[in-house]
Amino acid sequence: MPGSADDERGQVPGRAGAGSPPVPGAAEAQYRPLLFSIAYGMTGSVGDAEDIVQEAFLGLARARRAGTAVADPKAYLTTAAARRSINYLRSARVRRETYVGDWLPEPVVVPAGAPGPAEHAELADSLSMAFLVLLETLSPVERAVFMLREVFGYGYPDVAQITGKTEVNCRQIFARARKRIASGGQSGEGVPSRARRAEGEELARRFFEAAAGGDMDALLRMLAPDVVVHSDGGGKAQAARKPTAGRQRVARRLVGLFRRAASFGVSLRLAWVNGQPGAVAYDDQGRVVSVFALDVGGGLVQAVRAVVNPDKLGHLGPVSDLARLPGSAGDS
Repeated sequence: MPGSADDERGQVPGRAGAGSPPVPGAAEAQYRPLLFSIAYGMTGSVGDAEDIVQEAFLGLARARRAGTAVADPKAYLTTAAARRSINYLRSARVRRETYVGDWLPEPVVVPAGAPGPAEHAELADSLSMAFLVLLETLSPVERAVFMLREVFGYGYPDVAQITGKTEVNCRQIFARARKRIASGGQSGEGVPSRARRAEGEELARRFFEAAAGGDMDALLRMLAPDVVVHSDGGGKAQAARKPTAGRQRVARRLVGLFRRAASFGVSLRLAWVNGQPGAVAYDDQGRVVSVFALDVGGGLVQAVRAVVNPDKLGHLGPVSDLARLPGSAGDS
């Protein structure tokens, strides 16, 4: 391919970046949401996805300065983002194997009733937290092939070109990955309808009101019998290291959690989290404490996912020390 992204196989940079971000032309800027969606879907990290997108544009700018004719900028940028994401996952795998407690992706948050950043537009309605967690069972290349084919609808010739594999190999990789994903009982659900979004937002409002008000009966009516709570504190914030399962146990845990939070002046604002109804918790100074996402099915809450790890909340604004574990204030 003219202007191929072979030079993008190198190490993913740190979040500090390499100088000023490139300013793409109008034609290339339209691809930023797609590139962010691919990188975030691969990495589960907002900050690292933004770095990968920036490096993809830097690579394109370098290639052009070197006199390389890039006939298809979209293909070049997509290839660069996908390959750098694969490299990121290879280096991140060891860190995730030693992660403390449940691992959840960094949340992508869109305030309820408001549009989110353009970079988040494509992904927010297609990659739930549950789906991203399930993708963790795939190898980096399997994840790239599955994402490009299943979520973004690329044909096998394009998937092969982007990943550097043969078309036959990509078909085999996709079949293997799809079988593994199907065995986990999850799939990308696509863009929810306006009616389903309204229903989800209303359920979230009643759910959080019941939890905050200690209304056990109302809460129990909204919880599925096998509901599960997953919390990601990463060993740096107060969070259960094992999931809590079952309607009664979950209801008691949530009521206790929100009662304690209220005593510290914590308030909730409804939001869409990775395309799911949820909320962001803030302390009395307006700093982020945690993010909640609800898996909803059949009119009931099937799972609650809470991100408390302060390292995963910084992209949302100032982070509160309220939930941070003693001795971890200087960790990064």
